Amino acid sequence: MTGPGNAPQRQARPIRPGPRSAAALALVSAPGVVAFGWPLLASSSSGLAHSADAPWLFALLLPLLLAVAAATVADTGLDAKAVAMLGVLAAAGAALRPLGAGTAGLQPMFFLMVLSGRVLGPGFGFVLGSVSMFASALLTGGGGPWMPFQMLSMGWVTMGAGLLPGPHSVRGRGELALLAAYGAVSSLFYGLVMNLQGWPYIAGMSSGISFVPGDPLPDNLARYAAYVLATSLGWDVPRALLTVVLILTCGGTVLRALRRATRRAAFDVPARFGD
Repeated sequence: MTGPGNAPQRQARPIRPGPRSAAALALVSAPGVVAFGWPLLASSSSGLAHSADAPWLFALLLPLLLAVAAATVADTGLDAKAVAMLGVLAAAGAALRPLGAGTAGLQPMFFLMVLSGRVLGPGFGFVLGSVSMFASALLTGGGGPWMPFQMLSMGWVTMGAGLLPGPHSVRGRGELALLAAYGAVSSLFYGLVMNLQGWPYIAGMSSGISFVPGDPLPDNLARYAAYVLATSLGWDVPRALLTVVLILTCGGTVLRALRRATRRAAFDVPARFGD
């Protein structure tokens, strides 16, 4: 795209991961991975009670999620325009989530999160995904010990869209196809990860799909695969299909609108005050 005098205009990104924000992302992701996966490595005598220690995980993860936003501000000098865009997109994502709640797992929120992460970058994407999940929980009364896990998972989904090949190398229909494929994979990934969070204490201990503390990892993974097939795949696949359809049909328009808003906001231009 060119501007006056045919000077090329680059797409500004309001949040670029700097050293501190990258360290904060690693800091919040590492305990998040442990929180999701530690039951698979727990011994039979560990007193596994995932539901009982979930509030402690909430107390750990929520400040770390906020630390990502603080580190991003410190790295990039996040200004009022970027904060305003973050608020608008988070509100839109929170409003989209309840539209499909309870209907075969359909969640149009994923469509907006993938496109926003693509245009605005991985740092902005992680903060946006996490804040959108938090706002939607407040909007729907869905707060609980699972909320930090949802915030972390959606942050990963939106951040991943910002890490895809740059828009200068993939544009047009190729870009929409790339985003649709990523939307499908990330929608399934979200369900897979969130099932892992709830499986140890929701599935019970009396069936062939139940978690068994101390069992060999391959055996528990086989039971987990059966659990996913039996309980949640019917929700995850419709979510992925809806995300693909929305990206292919509306993605081009939304991408242009987001890029136009980002370009006009001129996040990278420092404020200057005249006499």
